[in-house]
Parts: sequence; C-alpha cells; structure tokens
Amino acid sequence: MTIKFGVIGGGVMGEALLSRLINLGIYQGSQVLVSDPLPSRRSFLAEKYGVGVTGENREVATAAEVLFLAIKPQVFAEVAIELSDVSASSLVISILAGVPLSKLEKAFPQHPVIRAMPNTPATVGAGMSAIASGKLVKPEHLEQAKRIFQAVGEVVEVPETMLDAVTGLSGSGPGYVAILIEALSDGGVAAGLPRAIAFQLALQTVFGTAQLLKESGMHPADLKDRVTSPGGTTIAGIAELEKAGFRSAIIEAVKAAYRRSKELGS
Repeated sequence: MTIKFGVIGGGVMGEALLSRLINLGIYQGSQVLVSDPLPSRRSFLAEKYGVGVTGENREVATAAEVLFLAIKPQVFAEVAIELSDVSASSLVISILAGVPLSKLEKAFPQHPVIRAMPNTPATVGAGMSAIASGKLVKPEHLEQAKRIFQAVGEVVEVPETMLDAVTGLSGSGPGYVAILIEALSDGGVAAGLPRAIAFQLALQTVFGTAQLLKESGMHPADLKDRVTSPGGTTIAGIAELEKAGFRSAIIEAVKAAYRRSKELGS
C-alpha cells in the first residue's frame, strides 16, 4: 500500500500526531511509516499503532506523500545532509523549533514546505498549532496540513515572522500553565488542604476557567472583574499577585522563549 504519511522522529509529538490521525481514520496504520533510531521505540510504535517502522530516514523520505519532520532542531543539519539527494516532491511539514523556512527549503529544494509549531496538548487532541507556508506551497498543500493538525486540536495560519513568538507563547505555554497549577496546589496545601484535593481543585479551576473564556468569548479582564467583589477574597489574592510581579513574569517568560527560538534558528 502507498505510504501516505511518513514521520522522521517517533518521539512524543510524532506519536501524538500519528495516533490521532490513525484513531480518526485519516490514515490507516499501513499507510504510515515512521523512522526512529531506537529499536525499542520502533517496536513500540509498530505494536501499538500498526504502522511501518524503519531505522532509515531515507526510506521514509523517498516513500511518503507527506513527510513530517519531528526531530530535535539540533540534529536537523545531520538529517538534511542524509536526505540531500532525495528527489521526491512530497509535502514536507516541519515542527522543528527555530528552524526557518529558508533552511528547510534549502534542504528540500523540490518540495513544498510548511513550518508548524504545535504544542504538547496535541497528545490529547487539545493542541494549538500555527503553520506558515513556504514558496512552493499551493492551496491544496495548505488544506492538507490544516487537516493534519486539526486532528490534534486547533490551527491558525500565520506569517513565518510570527512563529518564534508563537513558540514562546503556545509552544512553551503548557510549561507555564503546569507551574501555575502546581503553585495553586501548593497554595491549597499551605492553607490546610490535603494534597490530592488541592490538586483536583487547582486542575479543574484552570480547565474550567479556560473553557468558560473560550465558550463565552469573554475577555479575561471581564471575568476577573466579575469575580472580584469589593473588599473580598479574590481581590486580596490578586493584589498579592500584582505585588509579586505575576503578570510581568509571564510576559518575560514568553519573551525569553521567543528569543531562544530565534537563537535555535540562527
């Protein structure tokens, strides 16, 4: 059977995408080929998803109609050299943080190339992905890429100049939110709650607030105003957050991740 979807790099994000694509019936396991350097990882993916596996990146690159690059940015140059003479014209989709379209298109000069930045909630189908198109990308390629990333969440199209900022916000954002949930839990424990109950309360509070904002279209500031009564508990807590520079810390975290993304691509 024709290999419709090839993945170079069978790590967390590669697995997240292929698992959702298979579960939703967009591709059959027999239409997917994954390369990974670890034999144990290849065996795991083959057994769990029924996909083809190989240790050879070239085998994937020459066979697949869509080539998905899910390797670490630091090894891109090595992989690019390995695939430099591959003549297939498949759609190439890269999720390598910081690696610009100019480098991707130099490595794959005959291919339409799309650069994407998903995030880890893609593993549960709740991801946020941003995509930017290269010079040879046609509307049908763009629609194909959107369909692939819609399998793991929501998708926005942006100019490539915005992708480093996307990386700093939604790409790295799950790490910031995880720390927020952990801190809320710790605060509950400090106030006398059992750890398990504190974590449950913190997790559902963050989840529910995000869902409320999404479904209502309400601005976060409006929601904050609605839950702060004069002289009440919430405004007392918010005053402490402002005193500690909470907003500034989040803003600086996004900016630092943005700068690091640019460094990775230089």
